[in-house]
Amino acid sequence: MSAATGADGVTWTNEDEARALLRARQGAGARYDSPDAPRRDLAWARRGTAYFARVLASLTDDELYEPSLLPGWTRAHVISHVGYNARALTRLVSWARTGVETPMYRSAEQRGREIERGSTLPARALRFLFAHAEVHLNVEWRDVAEGQWENQVVTIQGRTVPVRETAWMRTREVWVHAMDLDTDAASYRDVPPDLLDALLADVLRAWDRRGEQVDLVLALTDRTTPVTVGTAALAPTVTGTTADVVRWLTGRGARRLTAGGPGAPLPTIPRWF
Repeated sequence: MSAATGADGVTWTNEDEARALLRARQGAGARYDSPDAPRRDLAWARRGTAYFARVLASLTDDELYEPSLLPGWTRAHVISHVGYNARALTRLVSWARTGVETPMYRSAEQRGREIERGSTLPARALRFLFAHAEVHLNVEWRDVAEGQWENQVVTIQGRTVPVRETAWMRTREVWVHAMDLDTDAASYRDVPPDLLDALLADVLRAWDRRGEQVDLVLALTDRTTPVTVGTAALAPTVTGTTADVVRWLTGRGARRLTAGGPGAPLPTIPRWF
C-alpha cells in the first residue's frame, strides 16, 4: 500500500499503521476485527462496499428501476439481492459465533421471493436496505472472536466452509454486482489488480469443482505470464487485459478481447456459478 493521508492529516504508509492510528483515535471501547480475521478479504469486501455505494449514489431514483446488466433483472433487483445477501451472510457469521444454526436462506425459493419483493421497494427504502444490511454484517464480523474464524457454516450451495470465507463471498458480491448496475460509473478496470487475479482464480476453481472440461490460454497483456486452463496444445488463446478477461470469465460480456486471428469468435466457456 502506498503512502496516504487520512482525514486528520496524518500520513501513514501501510495498512497496519493505518489500523494502529485508527485504534488510537477510537479507543478500547470500539469494535475491531480479531487478530486472526481474514484481513485481505475483509479489506476487499469493505472497499467493494464503498465502491458499490458510490455507483449506487450516481443513479437517480428513477434509474433504479431500469434494466441492469443481468437478463430479467432491473437495477432494483441487483440492489435488493446485494442487500439481502449481506443479511444472509450475517446469519452465517452469527451461526459461527454463537453455535446456533442460522442458514443463509430457508430455501432457494425463499431467496428468490425476497429479491423480488425487495425490487419493488421505494427508492429510499432500497437504498436504506443496502446501507443498513452492510452495517449489520460489519458488526457481526467485528464480533467474531479470535479462534472462531475457522468455525464451519453451510452456504446456499450446500458447501461447508469456514466462516472466514464469508468475507470473500461478500467481496465477489459487491464488486461484480456493482458492474451489473450497468452504468459508466462502474468498470472492471477499477477493480484492484490483486483482486482481479483472485476473481480469475475463483472462476477456474468453480469450473474445476464442477468437472468442466475447458482448454484455454489466457494471454493477459498486463501480466508477464499467460494462464493455461486444461491442455495448452488444444487450447485457443484469448488475449486482453486482466480486467477485460475477468469481465468475460464472470459472464459480464466481452470487450476488447481477441481470439486467434482477426475476426475469430471467442470460445464458449462454462458459467461461473
